[in-house]
Amino acid sequence: MTTKTKAKSVKTLPLNTILDGDCIEMMNSLPEASVDLIFADPPYNLQLKGDLHRPDNSQVDAVDDAWDQFASFEAYDRFTRDWLKAARRLLKPNGAIWVIGSYHNIFRVGAALQNEGYWILNDVIWRKSNPMPNFRGKRFTNAHETMIWASKEEGGKYTFNYEALKALNEGIQMRSDWVLPICTGHERLKDENGDKAHPTQKPESLLHRVLVGSTNPGDVILDPFFGTGTTGAVAKMLGRNFIGIEREAAYRKVAEKRIANTRKFDREALQVSVSKRAEPRVPFGQLVERGMLRPGEELYSMNGRHKAKVRADGTLIGDDVKGSIHQVGAALEGAPSCNGWTYWCIKREGKPVSIDIFRQQIRAEMAERPN
Repeated sequence: MTTKTKAKSVKTLPLNTILDGDCIEMMNSLPEASVDLIFADPPYNLQLKGDLHRPDNSQVDAVDDAWDQFASFEAYDRFTRDWLKAARRLLKPNGAIWVIGSYHNIFRVGAALQNEGYWILNDVIWRKSNPMPNFRGKRFTNAHETMIWASKEEGGKYTFNYEALKALNEGIQMRSDWVLPICTGHERLKDENGDKAHPTQKPESLLHRVLVGSTNPGDVILDPFFGTGTTGAVAKMLGRNFIGIEREAAYRKVAEKRIANTRKFDREALQVSVSKRAEPRVPFGQLVERGMLRPGEELYSMNGRHKAKVRADGTLIGDDVKGSIHQVGAALEGAPSCNGWTYWCIKREGKPVSIDIFRQQIRAEMAERPN
């Protein structure tokens, strides 16, 4: 992994690289429509006034760095518009963006997203299972952050791995409130002095869910506020490519070491559950063409009530009903529709065998073919 420092216009993407410089200048130097997903954790503009202390009078290591300070809301809004415009230029037509923030900035960012032409898909609440307490007792404990997920434009065919997220959630639809812990223990990166390397380091569990749910292996993920490299580390583990932009040398140093020590999962482990609609379409006629089923061979309904004969063109005929495996099944059952793949079977050695097994065999062969 290398670090690049100048914002020269480039024709090829600097994949798996941390760019050193201003995020807007660097994004404007990259090729248009070249990125699949952007994950952005921009400055929160916390507007902190004075130090914050715990009840034992120890000082809280709050976000008081120069990169989080803006002269006014107008200055912050101008910065937000500029980086969102640069980011949108980089997204492919079916690309998407995630932006995370707190109550200090997320509402301003959400309005700017819409003004720049993005199409908001969801807002997701990251509910922290172990939030920092409210020491002054004057407000609610701030126990969540908000993420906005948006496509580049209305109608974009963004990636959404619904079945994979459902599998992550023990077979239940993934909701828009995610209960995950903040960084603690070994995951919290430290600098040479033993202090937190970054005040707003995000947990890998959060990025794991984002990338599994909205990208595929080989996709390019850009993080314009790279920090200590959580996006890059998780992208590498999951077989995605990343581009990071970070102007703070101390953060880049930590991120480079972290990513160098990160191991990519093997190819088989990177596969995730997919929706049946997303799987390659296999015409029933292919089974006949390839000799998996023969013209004249009889199919039987799984419930044992009906049968039909295979014809040379991949249609069926049964009880004077002709048509596709779906049409004939529906007609015989008197139903408005029928999934012929799961309705029909053949008999092998006296036992029923679903014809869907042959379809899955062809799909497996298609997946093994080199691109």
